[in-house]
Amino acid sequence: MSTALSPLLAPMLSSAAMRAVCDDVACLQNMLDFEAALARAEATTGVIPTSAAGPITTACRTESFDLAALADAATRSGNLAIPLVKALTANVAKSDADAARYVHWGATSQDVIDTGTMLGLRAGIDVLLADTGRAVIGFASLARKHRNTAVVARTWLQHALPMPFGLKLAEYAAALHRSKKRLQRLRTETLALQFGGAAGTLAALGDKGLQVAERLAQELKLPLPEAPWHTHRDRIAEAASVFAILAGTCGKIARDVQLMMQTDVGEAFEPSGEGRGGSSTMPHKRNPVAAASALGAATMAPNLAATIFAAQIQDHERSAGAWHAEWPTLPALLLVTSGALAAVVDFAEGLEVDAARMRVNLDETGGLIMAEAVTFALAEKIGKNDAHHLIEAASKQAVAGKRHLRDVLKADANVTAHLSVDRIEKLFEPMAYQGVAQALIDRLLASLDEK
Repeated sequence: MSTALSPLLAPMLSSAAMRAVCDDVACLQNMLDFEAALARAEATTGVIPTSAAGPITTACRTESFDLAALADAATRSGNLAIPLVKALTANVAKSDADAARYVHWGATSQDVIDTGTMLGLRAGIDVLLADTGRAVIGFASLARKHRNTAVVARTWLQHALPMPFGLKLAEYAAALHRSKKRLQRLRTETLALQFGGAAGTLAALGDKGLQVAERLAQELKLPLPEAPWHTHRDRIAEAASVFAILAGTCGKIARDVQLMMQTDVGEAFEPSGEGRGGSSTMPHKRNPVAAASALGAATMAPNLAATIFAAQIQDHERSAGAWHAEWPTLPALLLVTSGALAAVVDFAEGLEVDAARMRVNLDETGGLIMAEAVTFALAEKIGKNDAHHLIEAASKQAVAGKRHLRDVLKADANVTAHLSVDRIEKLFEPMAYQGVAQALIDRLLASLDEK
């Protein structure tokens, strides 16, 4: 597995599919795929003999290489591509000495590594797209199911107003869908071939540089950029930003689930299962383990992205140091983003909702959560300032006397002079005070339409 995360901890912080993408063998194969495609492109354009492409392509298989030996040699050469090309050349020579002369013809180490990175990013984005799609579908389904389930809306962790739980769920779906669209744009518009030769001019290929580049891009199914981008790392930085945003969205959702799972709240829960969420000493515990993993992964993502941003500052046409910092950082960012997202998929497809407890919590403050509703109803009669002061005083009276606000208001002649007892009763029905929440749910769900 990639050294970006410890093999012992990686399953808690990343998805199995992304670990396969970031595996050292997969990363090595991406670089070998570049070399094989380069040979075919150059044979097609007449740069190297047609007979050389087959032996080179055949030799581009990871099982023929010693990863530990390559890693050791990289410490002396400064990057992995140099010993890889040397080993590949030796492997080709075993079957065709003449073909071995044309391995890596006209390319540079950075072409191999950066294009390998692009191929890895494409595979990683596909993993994220699949899981993001599942999460969007899951939360959208939950939003429809719970669009009339009343829950406490909290501001500053305090009870604020009632809201439909479906609105919160639809917001999750829409936020994830926005990340899905970013990932799709990233895949189609940002990923690009890296092929520039020693200094980005393709001088070794004479006047055939662009022909080879075009054919190479076709072979690898990567967009051909206007020019090589060796030290312009905005593509990598854009990818990092998209991943970090997705991880942050997942972290926000995980935080909500973690808070809803608190014993004193108990409104919604991660899916349960044998051995899941237990304590090493307290048999009654049901800990938010997936939320904790998501939050751990999402907490790591911004600093990993920051390293990628810092690595944009590179010198002249090819740089050293900052480029090296990307190698372990980008896989680590992909891994933790996948981990945060995997937990959110778990929530989306198996969230356990306790609507009865939500209703109990709405009544926890003895009707104070409906104070705004009463204030605005009264404001239509006596003005907002007077209504605010009147309901504020009634709220304090309710708290001091441990009474329900509704009962205090019914006994207040200053209120009943303008609002009937029946009207006051209706004002304390949570779902009667939801503004345009239902329309917002519809708008959010409509935004998920891929068309």
